[in-house]
Amino acid sequence: MTNELKKELEIFATQIRMGIIEGTYNAKAGHPGGSLSAAEVFSYLYGKEMRYNPKEPKWDSRDRFVLSKGHCAPGLYAALAYKGFFPVEDLKTLRHIDSYLQGHPNMNTVPGIDMSTGSLGQGVSAAAGMAKGAKYLGKDINVYTLLGDGEIEEGQVWEAFMFAAQYKLDNLCVIIDSNGLQIDGRTADVMNAEPIDEKMKAFGFEVITVNGNDFDELEKAFDAFHKTEGKPFAIIMKTIKGLGVSYMEDECSWHGKAPNDEEYEIAMAELTAKMKELEA
Repeated sequence: MTNELKKELEIFATQIRMGIIEGTYNAKAGHPGGSLSAAEVFSYLYGKEMRYNPKEPKWDSRDRFVLSKGHCAPGLYAALAYKGFFPVEDLKTLRHIDSYLQGHPNMNTVPGIDMSTGSLGQGVSAAAGMAKGAKYLGKDINVYTLLGDGEIEEGQVWEAFMFAAQYKLDNLCVIIDSNGLQIDGRTADVMNAEPIDEKMKAFGFEVITVNGNDFDELEKAFDAFHKTEGKPFAIIMKTIKGLGVSYMEDECSWHGKAPNDEEYEIAMAELTAKMKELEA
C-alpha cells in the first residue's frame, strides 16, 4: 500500500470516528464502542475495496455490504455520508424522531444500505443468500458482511457458515470484529467462542487473522480473499473497542451509551488533533 493511500484511508477512518461521536452525542443514545473498533474496516471497504456508486446506490453490479452487527450503524452511516450517499450534516439526526437514520440500518430509507439489520445473526444469513444469488445469476459481485464477536454466539450464524461452505461461496467475505467485549462484559467470560479461527476452518472457510485497526494488515487480508477459490473467506480482525477516543478504549461500558457534553468535547478534541496530525 502506498503512503498516499494509507494516509487517505487514515483520514477517512478519523472522519468516520468523528461522525460516530457526532451521531451518538446528538442522539443521546447509540453504540459508539463497536462502531469505533470497526472504523478502519469501514474505511478500507468504502475507500479501496468495494465497487459502488453513491449517485446510483442501487447500481445492479455493485458489491454488497451487510452490517450484521447492525447496532454499529453509526460507523456505517458515517462512511456512507463521507462518501456522498447523503449529507454529513444528517449524521446529527441519528435516532431522532422522523430521521431516516435510525439506530439500525434500514434499506428502505437510507441510501447505500443493502440490507436492514439489527437482530443479531440474521445479517450474515442475508449476505450468504446474496452471494448465492450472484453466483446463480453469473454476476461478478462480492458480498461483504461484518459481525461482532459477541454476535457469533448466535446459532443462526453457524447455519449461515455451513450454507456458505456447502455452496462454495468464494464471493462471500465474512469479517468478524473480535474486540473481546460485548454488552455484558468480556466475550471470554460471557460465552467464549475461541478458537474462532479453528472453528471457521472446521466450517469450511479459508481464514486469516489480522490486526483490524492496521491498514497494511487489512490489505493483506483482502488480497488473500481475492486469491481464494472454491470456499468462503473469513477475516478475523483483532481490534480495540472504542479505539480513537481515549476513555472509551477497551471499556465495556461504552458498548451502548452516548457521550455527555464533557465527554463529547474530549472525544472531538482528540479526533480533531488526530486529523490535524494526518493532514500536516
